[in-house]
Amino acid sequence: MTQEHQIRWLKLIMFSGFAIFMLGHFLWAFADLPQKMGVPGILIVAGCCTFGLILSLPTKIYLTILLMRWENNDE
Repeated sequence: MTQEHQIRWLKLIMFSGFAIFMLGHFLWAFADLPQKMGVPGILIVAGCCTFGLILSLPTKIYLTILLMRWENNDE
């Protein structure tokens, strides 16, 4: 797998993580899921937000390190 394919996959994972996080925020803020469902609703919202953050944060760090390496190689 080339670096371009890795970067595409990491971007896909990052954006899907951000989308899952936004889904959790939507369920919490606009759909009032915790108020309607109680504790299971809270767990669903927390799971969406947590899983979204887990998917999005490490890929951002990896892409930042990769871009820093590319900048150092150009000089």
